[in-house]
Amino acid sequence: MDDSAALPRTDEAGAHGYPQHWEADVVLRDGGTARIRPITPADADRLVAFYGQVSDQSKYFRFFAPYPRLSDRDVRRFTHHDYVNRVGLAVVVRDHFIATVRYDRIDADGRPSETGTDAEVAFLVQDAHQGRGVASALLEHIAAVAQERGIRRFTAEVLPENRKMVKVFTDAGYTQRRSFADGVVHLEFDLEPTAASLAVMRAREHRAEARSVQRLLTPRSVAVVGVSRNPQSVGRSLLRSLAGFRGPVYAVNRGAPAGTVLDGVPTHGSLLDIPGPVDLALIAVPESAVPSVVADCGAHGVQGLVVLTAGYAETGPDGRDRQRALVRQARAAGMRVIGPNAFGLIGTDPEQPLNASLAPVLPDRGPFGVFCQSGAIGVALLEAARRRGLGVSSFASVGNRGDVSGNDLLQYWEEDDATEVVLLYLESFGNPRKFTRIARRLAAAKPIVVVKGARHTGSLPPGHAVQPASSRLRDATVDALFQQAGVVRVETITDLFDTGELLAGQPLPAGDRVAVVGNSDSLGLLTHDACLGSGLRPRTPVDLTTAATGENFRIALDVALLDPSVDAVIAVAIPPIGSHGAALPDPDLAEDDADVAAALLDAGARAREVGKPLLLTHLALTDLADRLRAGRIPAYPAPERAVHALANAVRYADWRRSSAEAERTARVPELEGVSESRARALVEAALNTRQAVAARTQPGGARITLPEADAATLLGCYGIEVRPVLPAPDEEGAVRAAAALGYPVALKATADHLRHRPDLGSVRLDLTGEEGLRRAHRELDALLGGAAGARLVVQQLAPRGVDTVIAASVDPAVGTILSFGLAGAPAELLGDLAHRLVPATDQDVAALIREVRAAPLLFGWRGADPVDTDALEDVLLRVSRLVDDLPEVASVDLEPVVVAPHGLAVLGATVRIAPLPVRTDLGPRAMSSL
Repeated sequence: MDDSAALPRTDEAGAHGYPQHWEADVVLRDGGTARIRPITPADADRLVAFYGQVSDQSKYFRFFAPYPRLSDRDVRRFTHHDYVNRVGLAVVVRDHFIATVRYDRIDADGRPSETGTDAEVAFLVQDAHQGRGVASALLEHIAAVAQERGIRRFTAEVLPENRKMVKVFTDAGYTQRRSFADGVVHLEFDLEPTAASLAVMRAREHRAEARSVQRLLTPRSVAVVGVSRNPQSVGRSLLRSLAGFRGPVYAVNRGAPAGTVLDGVPTHGSLLDIPGPVDLALIAVPESAVPSVVADCGAHGVQGLVVLTAGYAETGPDGRDRQRALVRQARAAGMRVIGPNAFGLIGTDPEQPLNASLAPVLPDRGPFGVFCQSGAIGVALLEAARRRGLGVSSFASVGNRGDVSGNDLLQYWEEDDATEVVLLYLESFGNPRKFTRIARRLAAAKPIVVVKGARHTGSLPPGHAVQPASSRLRDATVDALFQQAGVVRVETITDLFDTGELLAGQPLPAGDRVAVVGNSDSLGLLTHDACLGSGLRPRTPVDLTTAATGENFRIALDVALLDPSVDAVIAVAIPPIGSHGAALPDPDLAEDDADVAAALLDAGARAREVGKPLLLTHLALTDLADRLRAGRIPAYPAPERAVHALANAVRYADWRRSSAEAERTARVPELEGVSESRARALVEAALNTRQAVAARTQPGGARITLPEADAATLLGCYGIEVRPVLPAPDEEGAVRAAAALGYPVALKATADHLRHRPDLGSVRLDLTGEEGLRRAHRELDALLGGAAGARLVVQQLAPRGVDTVIAASVDPAVGTILSFGLAGAPAELLGDLAHRLVPATDQDVAALIREVRAAPLLFGWRGADPVDTDALEDVLLRVSRLVDDLPEVASVDLEPVVVAPHGLAVLGATVRIAPLPVRTDLGPRAMSSL
């Protein structure tokens, strides 16, 4: 359609002003970056220059006619928007437009409108940047903008020969309609995200972010900026680390005379003086000099930066502002950033080895992808790998994590065939929701093992860029996040490599049944006990005696591995004891027995054939681990370490199986008695009350607690009945309430300091008549200091059962979490709660109620009748559905939920609501702006 059609005149920016929250950095298909932002009147010259770089064919596709240049009127039209009915967005790289998109609101007849819910959309992408995924990214962002402005559907007219643009629309995954008339393809598509559109968006995000990390790890040329004459300086250390790099290496020192050579590398006064292209720049200059260096990198076409310079967010608010400016500057020039305050980046591909770090030696090639947020821990990880003879595929220690994060590395490692196991040291989460989504997908194919720092304190290391909510993540929430994503959480760096080595070298166990075979009865018993303590099921250890030969080991291990009742085998070995029964081993026999090592290697080959893990625990056999490395058999100098690693592997394997099964069979059931429309109307009305509007102005945007009657009505819309309560301010009121509800009844206090505290005597049960009710009221009135202060109420008595608590709450960092536990001491004192992310499936809720430690009380403990777990699972599914349907519901607390042998009763409910944020996790792809 020709944009010269008349448009309604409105003020340039309406009452909305410039919508800064629409600005976003994005990663494109080839791994480069760009900025998407609204077009303003100040962009006139950029627009004209952009249009001059577009081919005649692309202009024809856009305007359906030859259109060699833009008139002054065109420029004004395309740069002046009201940001409501007319919106234009541009993709910007190095302060130049490379693509634009525009929508115009129209009515049902296709005429310009200020009230319609349709809009016509059109794109223009410079030919040099077509094929980079620019239009796809723009479509996501302009669709989100349009939805925010009340537009529900886009229309587009495309020439049939413009196949690239037709493909952009048809591949986006939106619900669409397509027709052909008068030589033009007419497309209509709804903007509400669908499962297909989300899947497309996330697949594109995955490919782009994986490619951006690959570009960092496989540069064709590298420059080190900040190489001084001091051999001990950071720049010189980096230069020496790059000694094995096979492409051109350049050094930059602004004060170096022409012809200077440092460590055999020619040195240039400026990066702009380098004659050839530079893909990766390592920056080690004072913080004040970094902006000019980044500008030079952008002008020279550098693709990525590793910034080792400190003095950014770790120093305080001013440093955080400098860090944000650094990242914005780099992204605007198409570059990604490792750091600042980074230790560096390592890739061990033998064809393209890269040591862009402060590590003095390139690690050996191996199966581990390693990521950490601390330089000191990075050193420790590399040294631990070296001591154990383990290699890495790639390594990143990203410091303040201003741009490239662990999520980006996870995207890359999913595609990297050389990475078999991912090892992470995390201190914070930049985007926990995204981490969960990516980790779950990756863990289905490759194990992820994590050490999480600040587990108990929740402290945030200086310099880490996180959402405010992420800094307050409870450890129980982190556990739920890891568990649902299939991430193996361990306590220490030692555990990290113990577990990683087993997962990399051995098959996953099919179950938890363990055979223990070896030449030490005592070490076998210690291993057996450790298995029991870790929740494994060990068989009685097989003791071969200290006189066992390699052949004895070979036979016994073969028998254990072929036993169908065994899922994993732990071999135990000690040095042979002296022939005269000496208390200490003979020094001459302290070296590993070569025959035993050979037997273990043979057994390792058999273990892989039958698909069972084999691992060794030993004492005083100093060289045995080295001998077994060729067979990738992990050896541990303590039984506890071997067993902990195996228990982690068992849990991970169980998650893999259950997750795969859930993909096929788990479902979110259709529930009867649900009225989403009625519930939504109730929530919208509650958010528009005077109290709710006033609450929005409170610091942090206060949550609004619904009155009890409204909460019960809302829950009733989802088939959850809350037993009503009636006030009992005096004896007569209590009698009237009981008559209305029907005997038997309970009388209880509901004041905040007495709520859910039967231990204080604030509840009277089994009141079957008026006389008993009056007596109970007088007792509580005297005990609690007055009925009014205690807020006494009457409620119909629930069947006897087990008191439980069900809750759902929105964690801004990770989403909505569904929780379950037994009410009272188990949940409140012991923290015995289980959690799942919403939406929960039927299998999720079944596992949820069985996961708490007090679960036996639900299933007939000590001869009691089992309770109605089917009814309990039904309520959990209904709460999950409610909070998933209504994102304005910030929390739901049901306590107590009394579960009887037949049915259950919800005796108390609290519901809080809050306005929705402008953008959600369903929004378009955008890089973090923290």
